[in-house]
Amino acid sequence: MTAIKNILGNFKRYSFLMKQLIVRDFKVKYKRSVLGVLWSILQPILMMTVMAIVFSQMFKFKVEGTNFLVYLMTGIIMFNYFSEASNLAMSSVVVNFSLINKVYIPKYIFPFAKCLFVGINFLLTLIPWLGIIVLSYFGLGQYTCHINIWYLLLPYVFICLFLFTLGIGLITACISVFLRDMFYIYGIILIIWNYMTPVFYSIEILPESLQTIFKLNPLYLYLTGARSIVLASARPSFTQMGMMLAYGVGTLIIGLLLFKKKQDKFIYYV
Repeated sequence: MTAIKNILGNFKRYSFLMKQLIVRDFKVKYKRSVLGVLWSILQPILMMTVMAIVFSQMFKFKVEGTNFLVYLMTGIIMFNYFSEASNLAMSSVVVNFSLINKVYIPKYIFPFAKCLFVGINFLLTLIPWLGIIVLSYFGLGQYTCHINIWYLLLPYVFICLFLFTLGIGLITACISVFLRDMFYIYGIILIIWNYMTPVFYSIEILPESLQTIFKLNPLYLYLTGARSIVLASARPSFTQMGMMLAYGVGTLIIGLLLFKKKQDKFIYYV
C-alpha cells in the first residue's frame, strides 16, 4: 500500500514534467501538418466511412435493432484509444533513454504521459462520435440513437478503460526494456486482439462456445458498456460496472508493482 502511495505522490510531484512531455508529443505529432489536431476528428470519421462501406455494403454486416454507424464508431474510437495508447506507452521508456540516463525520474511517468496524450486525442474523437449520434435523429442510419440520462455513466466507462490501458502500457513498457522483440510481438497481439473484440461485428454471430471466450476480453466489456448506453438507452448492470473497475484497477496495480520492482534495472538494458 505504501508503494502505491509513493507512486501517486510522484505523479503529483512530476506533474510539470508530464505536462511538458504531453506538449512535446503534440508538437511532434502535428509538426508541419496543415490540419493539425483536426486530424483527430477526421480520422475516426474516415475510418468509420471506409469500414461501414466494406462491412455493411460488401460483406452485409449488420447488428439487428441498432444503428450500425454508431455501433461501428463506438468500437473504432475506443479500440483505437487502447491500441495507440498502449503501443506508445510500451516504447516510452526506451525512447526516452537519453533523459533517463541524465537525471533521476520515476520511469512510470513516461507511460502515464503517453496514455494521457492519447487520451486528449480520444476526447477530441468524441466530437464526431456525438455528431454521428445527433445525426441519427435526422435519418443517418436505419435506427435513431436517443440521448439519455445514462450518458452520465460514459465518463466512468472511459476512466475504467484508461486505467486498464495504463496498466497494460506499464506491463509492456517493462517487458520491452528487457525484450526488444516485444515491439514486434505486441503488434501481432494487437491485430489478434482487434479481431477478438467486436469492433465491426456483433458477438452474436459467433458460436456460443466462442462467445463465452470472447466475453472474457476486457475490451468487450468496455465496448458493450458504452454501446448499451448509446444504442440501447440502458444502464450497464452493476456486475458489468464492477467488472470494468476490477479489470482497470487490477491491471493497473499489477503494472505499477511490476514496473516499480524492475525500473531500477532499466538503466542496464536501455
